[in-house]
Amino acid sequence: MGIYTLAPILGPVVGPIAGGFIAEYTTWRWVFWSSSAVAVAIQVVGLIWLHESHPATLLNRKRNRLVKQTGNHKLHTGIGPINLSSKIGGALVRPVRLFTTQPIVMVVALYMGYLFGTTYLLLATFPTVWGTQYGEGQSIAGLNYVSIAIGSFIGLFLNFVLIDRIYRSLKEKNSGIGVPEFRMPTMFIGSGMITIGLFWYGWSVQGHIHWIMPNIGVAIFSAGTMGCLQGMQTYIVDSYTTYAASAMAACALLRSLAGFGFPLFAPYMYRDLGHGWGTSVLAFISIAIGFPAPLLFWHCGAKLRAMSAYASG
Repeated sequence: MGIYTLAPILGPVVGPIAGGFIAEYTTWRWVFWSSSAVAVAIQVVGLIWLHESHPATLLNRKRNRLVKQTGNHKLHTGIGPINLSSKIGGALVRPVRLFTTQPIVMVVALYMGYLFGTTYLLLATFPTVWGTQYGEGQSIAGLNYVSIAIGSFIGLFLNFVLIDRIYRSLKEKNSGIGVPEFRMPTMFIGSGMITIGLFWYGWSVQGHIHWIMPNIGVAIFSAGTMGCLQGMQTYIVDSYTTYAASAMAACALLRSLAGFGFPLFAPYMYRDLGHGWGTSVLAFISIAIGFPAPLLFWHCGAKLRAMSAYASG
């Protein structure tokens, strides 16, 4: 889950750093050649090491294997035959249905979309901040993206250490019964770091303080974002088990739309409000969403899951 969370953040970080040096010291063609080579390498790794994990599919494969071994065609899994059109239809419709009918998916998708949108908004404004305001060259300006990577790795490590430890502790106090809501405490920590990081970054840029200060703010924001994203995605998987992929698809759709849309209004927001108040608006929104959301799940998550035809528990 940590790798799944980290990858969409690291891509936009590594790209500008490598692309800046490639474009400056070679030709623009190598930007595309290098990215294509990396994409092929990742696909090959996936084909070799990624295996099917969907329970119904694995069960059906086991049934087919036993039929071949025993010749008993009466063996069944309890799941009727599904044709290709039904599979495609379900894959397309179910995420939309989950988003429109499940409050848990809706709130997680909105907050996840906001975090991705804010991250990509900051990424889109980096060239102006470091190139124009701080007067850095193309390749050197690209190195500032490292702050996002550092913050993301710190957030991933802290969450890796804390999320399971807190979960086990709460599970022991709950007579050995674990529930998805025990993933929420790390979201409170992450939401606080997001707010602090945004204020730190915005007013550091506004005051044209030494370049390390905005980078520290971005690192704090990225660490908090990673903690929240990992906590939310783990919560979705624990809550929807069989339908986790569809729930995650609904969240991925909204986060992708936010990642596309947020950078579009960034120039106008910063032109009218400046980096200080512009980024403060984002911080205030993070307060309005980031703290009520885990409280909602903590107090009402079990009731919402009990009312759902898709959720477990």
